[in-house]
Amino acid sequence: MSELTLLLIRLAFLAVLWFFVIAAVGVIRTDLFGSRTAPAGPRKSAKPSKPVAKPKNKKGEPRQLVVTGGPLQGTTINLTETPITIGRANDATLVVSDDYASSRHARLFPQDGQWIVEDLGSTNGTYLDRSKVTRPTPVPLGVPIRVGKTVIELRK
Repeated sequence: MSELTLLLIRLAFLAVLWFFVIAAVGVIRTDLFGSRTAPAGPRKSAKPSKPVAKPKNKKGEPRQLVVTGGPLQGTTINLTETPITIGRANDATLVVSDDYASSRHARLFPQDGQWIVEDLGSTNGTYLDRSKVTRPTPVPLGVPIRVGKTVIELRK
């Protein structure tokens, strides 16, 4: 092979290596600090909005978050108006020591009389029953939420 060919192969290998390093740093940054999203601004609608009555849950309001599967099985958290964060970070409300959970994996929060689950840009995703959570989704009573190997439910 000519020296020019070897030089081009070396440069291509170096470029691929740097691309891999930059991609790995990006994944680690997302896992540590979460994804950056732009704040949602006020939406304008053509029609004036009417006040919406809060939906009443026929089964009753959930009062506890119960861990039903995983290493923390049996753990309960009483629900208040404060959001619940789930992840490996020490400042999370429910700290899970799971290799499949991100530092700030998911969040549960009350809104309009119901609890909403939101994935916080986790690597492995958050699942409500068997569906992957891609946007904030209401959580019915007794439906499992899976974060890594940990399974939680809302109960009365």
